[in-house]
Formats: sequence, structure tokens, C-alpha cells
Amino acid sequence: MTAGLAVAALVFGCLLASAADAAQSRFFTASDGTRLHYLEAGPATANTIVFVPGWTMPAWIWQPQIDALSARYHVIAFDPRGQGQSQIAAAGYEPDRRGRDLEDLIETQGGQPVLLVGWSLGVLDALSYVAQCGDARIAGLVLVDNSIGENPPPIPGPPRPRPKAPKPPREEARAAFVKGMFHRQQSPDYLERLTRASLQLPEPQARALLAYAKPRSYWRDAVYSTKKPVLYVIRPRWQGQAANLLARHADAESVLFETAGHALFVDEPQRFNAVLTDFIGRKVWP
Repeated sequence: MTAGLAVAALVFGCLLASAADAAQSRFFTASDGTRLHYLEAGPATANTIVFVPGWTMPAWIWQPQIDALSARYHVIAFDPRGQGQSQIAAAGYEPDRRGRDLEDLIETQGGQPVLLVGWSLGVLDALSYVAQCGDARIAGLVLVDNSIGENPPPIPGPPRPRPKAPKPPREEARAAFVKGMFHRQQSPDYLERLTRASLQLPEPQARALLAYAKPRSYWRDAVYSTKKPVLYVIRPRWQGQAANLLARHADAESVLFETAGHALFVDEPQRFNAVLTDFIGRKVWP
């Protein structure tokens, strides 16, 4: 661990020991009339961090970050439409609307730029916001474990053999998906609760979220359109894209989590929070 990260880890420990009050549940109405939800914690006058979860995931998956960072920062964990406690709207499950939902959320937080942290599908939602709205309202971007449209493109997995039996029930398949997000063993109660939250989004809307009709260049152009600092936190599969990002973006850096699962901020929360605290202290709000 570098000296900077060691200091950040110490700061994280102090913040966790003096964690702020429990997160409060808040609602607002998006510009298309959809009622959306977020969790809020920390001092309202402090700098704001907005966390965006991945496909079908609830805001509370960011609980380790809410607990650790809300002693010092104003923390917002968002439930995108159809997820968590947000309304399951009939439409809007495409990147343009999801980016506008983030615009509407950020508008509720006053005039100061926020640090926007997106994970998995939340990476694409955050980049859709930047592509449509620019970077005037963000202080930086943290993109966690998804493609950013750079080369090399994701390598497709091997063809799946044709099943000899019917597909498993939706509930069983989703439980396997949720369990597979983690490298470290999570409690059965936690996995069950997360699976239930994931299943609340109906199948048509869930499938729509997996079919964003944008070329890869859309996401890449959004990353390079901002001059704000960018942190790309990844597992090994995205190392090639990270190398190109560092070569082409003047204010980007990347951190590799070699052994964590896809939900690396849950698998290794202390390290993730230390990395984030260090990045904020050096690049975002020194």
C-alpha cells in the first residue's frame, strides 16, 4: 500500500468510528413525472457524493460507503427508476432518460458540483448524464467495473451449450446472479435481501436495461469530453481499457482490484473507501 493510501485507510477508520446518523429516505419527482428515491446521509453543507448502483440493484448496496463517508461528506445513494424504492415506471429504461434522471437528482442538491460514482450499469448511466449535460455540475467521475467504450472491447464468453432442460425459474437465476457478484462469502440473509430487491423490477424492464442502443463510441466520447478528474476502479478484465484511458485522458487514474468480485466495494469496502478518500483528497476536493 502506498503512503497516500495508508493515510486514506487511517482516515477511513476514523470516519467509520464516528459514522454519521443513519441514512434518511428521500423522494423527488423526475422531469417526466416519475417518483424517484434516494438515501441521504451526512452534513447537508458538505461536499456531495452521488452513488449510482448497477443493474436492478438498490441504493443500499452502497451501505459500506454511506457508513464510512457520511461523517465527512454529504452522501447520496440513488435508486434508479424501477430499482429500490423508486417507481416502476412504464418507460424510461434507456440511457437518455436514465441520464436525465441523474440530472434531475443533481438539481435537487443545490448548486455545487457533485462527485458522481457509478458502478456496473451505473457507469453507463453516469456517462449518459455527462454526454447530455456536460460536466459543469460534477467535480469528478468514479467509474467502477464496467466498460467505458475504450479498446479493447469486452471479449465474449464461450458459446453456451443448448440446455437440455428448461431454464431455471427467474428467482433461481437471479439468486445465482446476485451470489456471483461477490468473491468473498456474503451472509445468506444479505444475499436473499439483495435478490428480493433485484427481482422487483419486472422482466421486460430488466431486459430493456441490458439492451442500451448506443455504440461503444458514445461512452468513450463521454469520458473524454470531461476535463474533470476520472477514477476508473476495475478488475483485471478491464485493464486494457484502463491503459488507454490513462494514455488519453490528462486527469485520469485507475486502481486494480485483482481478487474482488464485481461488487468490489462490498467485497473489499475498506480498501475501496480508502482509494476513494485518497482520490477525493488529492484530486476532487483537496
